[in-house]
Amino acid sequence: MKSRAIAIGIFWAALLAVLAWRAPGFFEFANLRDIAVTNAPALIVAMGMTVVIIAGQIDVSVGSQFAVASVLAGTLAKAGVPLPLTALLTAFAGMLFGCLNGALVTALGVPSIVATLAAMAFWRELLRWYTQGAWVQGLPAGFQWMGLGQAQGEFAILTATVLLFAALVRAMRNLQAGRAVYAIGSQRESARLAGIPVNGISFGVFMLLGALTGLAALLDSVRFSEVQSSAGAGLELKAISAVVIGGTSITGGKGNLWGTLLGASVLAVIAPALTFLGINAFWEKAIQGGIILGAIVLERVTSQRRSK
Repeated sequence: MKSRAIAIGIFWAALLAVLAWRAPGFFEFANLRDIAVTNAPALIVAMGMTVVIIAGQIDVSVGSQFAVASVLAGTLAKAGVPLPLTALLTAFAGMLFGCLNGALVTALGVPSIVATLAAMAFWRELLRWYTQGAWVQGLPAGFQWMGLGQAQGEFAILTATVLLFAALVRAMRNLQAGRAVYAIGSQRESARLAGIPVNGISFGVFMLLGALTGLAALLDSVRFSEVQSSAGAGLELKAISAVVIGGTSITGGKGNLWGTLLGASVLAVIAPALTFLGINAFWEKAIQGGIILGAIVLERVTSQRRSK
């Protein structure tokens, strides 16, 4: 895990060095701020995804959850619901989505990849039927940027992201529930025999991811004057990629949120870096795929060496 994080760190440093040489304008404060604000919601989702993967599970329905929560946030705001209550209701809706996934996995024994694939299709198609592809328009002025104006609204989004990250890092490191997540992801049966409520913890990680996805959807929606019904497309891949690139083992039991922050930062930089370097943006996905493949191969090679 450490070797992977080091390798990704070296790649990131090399990319930044090339940008400093060929496109120093990339490092202007306004550009870095825009990159951070644009990718903050994806980082929040990736934080929750980290906990789920460490627990030995996965959730590929977060993009659909994100879309439904975004439309819900816009609909509530349009109906005149105060923003704080809109935030709570959106997070609660996301938590319910996570509870459904958790129930399918823990109560019915459905593999998480199967359960969340079904949920991904269900929520996306239900939203498409409900909205007919239309965006949520006519939002009140107090919704965009939380009524604070763009500069202060961006600061609020970044502050919320930092506080959520700090709280989750502390919880995973210091709380018994955080240590239990690592235990069930590493040795599920041993954790059960040790008295850890395996199903309860597994259910909880899905619930946490759902709540964070709902909050992320709200923080993303307030950046615009309209809410897209197609929001969150591809978010599941981006979140899982950030987690894997950051050094978390896809099989569970190993990883940390600092690695996810590194992985999310690398992914966030690629697209604008290509633009500043004058390279066709179509290379973005290819580069991301190469980084992910390299990270997985590095993990495999490292694991084989340790086993020998």
